[in-house]
Amino acid sequence: MAKRKTKYVCQDCGYESAKWMGKCPGCNNWNTMVEEVEAKTVRGRQVSGTQVVSKPERITSIESQKEPRITTKMKEFNRVLGGGIVLGSLVLIGGDPGIGKSTLLLQISSQLAGKQLPVLYVSGEESIRQTKLRADRLGVKEDLLYVLSETNLFDIEKQIEEIRPSFVVIDSIQTIFKEDVTSAPGSVSQVRECTVDLMKVAKSNGIPIFIVGHVTKEGAIAGPRLLEHMVDAVLYFEGERHHTYRILRGVKNRFGSTNEMGIFEMKEEGLREVMNPSEIFLEERSQGSAGSTVVASMEGTRPVLVEIQALISPTSFGNPRRMATGIDHNRVPLLMAVLEKRVGLMLQNQDAYIKVAGGVKLDEPAIDLALAVSIASSFRDKPTNPDDIFIGEVGLTGEIRRVSRIEQRVQEAAKLGFKRVICPQNNLDGWTYPKGIKVHGVRTVQEALDIAMAQ
Repeated sequence: MAKRKTKYVCQDCGYESAKWMGKCPGCNNWNTMVEEVEAKTVRGRQVSGTQVVSKPERITSIESQKEPRITTKMKEFNRVLGGGIVLGSLVLIGGDPGIGKSTLLLQISSQLAGKQLPVLYVSGEESIRQTKLRADRLGVKEDLLYVLSETNLFDIEKQIEEIRPSFVVIDSIQTIFKEDVTSAPGSVSQVRECTVDLMKVAKSNGIPIFIVGHVTKEGAIAGPRLLEHMVDAVLYFEGERHHTYRILRGVKNRFGSTNEMGIFEMKEEGLREVMNPSEIFLEERSQGSAGSTVVASMEGTRPVLVEIQALISPTSFGNPRRMATGIDHNRVPLLMAVLEKRVGLMLQNQDAYIKVAGGVKLDEPAIDLALAVSIASSFRDKPTNPDDIFIGEVGLTGEIRRVSRIEQRVQEAAKLGFKRVICPQNNLDGWTYPKGIKVHGVRTVQEALDIAMAQ
């Protein structure tokens, strides 16, 4: 009898080794190597005469076809996916426990079932009665919504063949297993093999499948990084559990733009979409407070106005603290060094606390100018004009660099009643300013501070 071949696989990054190691060389995490039985592989393949073999085609001879999409009643959800759900797509959605992933997908399933499209909702974590309790709370009563509590992938595929649904939800992929894979459910091998089979079902039958993925304590989707490469779109459901607002962010999309963002509000009867997120982020802004500025940030194709708050105070320790929420913490000491060197602000003995109001995360360079102005405003204890918007990237020499899509940013600011925009000088040519708003072009941080602090 042949001896079983075993290998050790890291459950965080998928690194494989012939022997057990306490520390994974791939991700440097401890005690993540788990023994798994190596699957049998077929070294050769014989092609019969009746089997169809795919052949390469010239790209110019392939007809271009627009991907058909299924739209839901949630416009924010359609926006993140690039206009709707693409037939035959495989979408991965992840988020913290209790953030609302199952609630969102159950609402989407209900809306599609209401359009006379059969939907199969597979729950590997809840029983049918538990799913029914949540459906009653959300007011889900469609007849074409089928609920299945199953973790065996073979049985799930069998039900898909019988029902022939137009939409499938797998909640979650970490609970699904294949019988011929010996490792436990949720392991790297099980997640990889189950995702490959679901991808074949989606592509061959034209059925869009949404799979829910657990996340690690760092916030990344659990399992191998290969999982995110296999699917067509990756969505992250973010937000503070103690706040009512949720952000659905697309970080990968083969059928639309990436970094699109949709805003939802968690209510007792489920998630409700927020059509104008800028008003939500600015509704509790205090007027005339030092250290508060507003920036027009681009989230995908949508401009969003967000408040940036800074608190600068003298330090009581040898090393001043630099803390940031909602932005990269490495950007704070960089901009403080620019202000100290190019503007002359003595910040080396000051603690800095930066926060993006509303729980949104900003990662584009166009927020640099607003962040620098808020730091200077708090340090000088001098508030800026509440009707000002700051847009621009700050270089290490103190210059203000151009940003993309300045027209959409300024139009969003004018729509919400702001009177003045301070932006890079190189962004002023080639477009018409909206009525009722003044646009000031600046070349350096010092020039921007002179305009912002002038009363």
